[in-house]
Amino acid sequence: MFDQIVAQAPAFFTAFTFEFILEALLRTLAMTVLGCSVGLAAGFLIATVRFTRAPALAPLRVVLTVFVEVFRRIPFLVNLFIVMFALQGFGAEISLFTIATVSICIVATAFLSEVIRAGLESVPRQQIEAAQVMNFGYLRMLVSVLLPQSWKVILPPAFAFMVMFIKDTSLASQMGVVELTFTGKVLMNRGFSPFLVYGAVLAAYFVLSYPLSRLGAHLENRLATPRSRKSFKRVRAAASSTQHHSVG
Repeated sequence: MFDQIVAQAPAFFTAFTFEFILEALLRTLAMTVLGCSVGLAAGFLIATVRFTRAPALAPLRVVLTVFVEVFRRIPFLVNLFIVMFALQGFGAEISLFTIATVSICIVATAFLSEVIRAGLESVPRQQIEAAQVMNFGYLRMLVSVLLPQSWKVILPPAFAFMVMFIKDTSLASQMGVVELTFTGKVLMNRGFSPFLVYGAVLAAYFVLSYPLSRLGAHLENRLATPRSRKSFKRVRAAASSTQHHSVG
């Protein structure tokens, strides 16, 4: 094994291999950033609608709750194929990268909306009632009372989710998306040692995930008050308890 690695190393560590892995790394990062950014924005809208108690929005809250609960429990790989066959059913010619990104958007929206909703609920009820007594509208209460306090609870688990989903994007290789894991398969098919190939893939995933995980840890330590640390633990537990359902 060691002799094989030494013999193949000069042919493996070339500019072509580096560029090939770098392109896959950037593609993996793009899927994660685009999907989680859209998921964060859409999740915020869903969370704010679910948080309100306006009677007129009750039917919409039911629909959004069903959406969140369903897509938090569907494995990500199953979600990928659902999106692919749904788009193909409408006759749309869409790239596999786009299909994977749309799938990530859907899953990220479901998970992050729950993280954001839990963050909003971490605000003491007395402050919400005080804002209502002062005749604050929902939008004003959201901007002036809820968000300034809840974002410290929301950001760390949101970063943690993004780091976890970098790894879950490897499932997109099952449908032919040329990301890091698929790149490893291609290099393996060219006859390179699996220790060389997946060692390089492992290093690429580490380069992507480690800075984000450190940033999330920094935000948690810098932003969290004693009360928000307790709320953060509850939010992270709620998110991570269902995250494993997206792996399949």
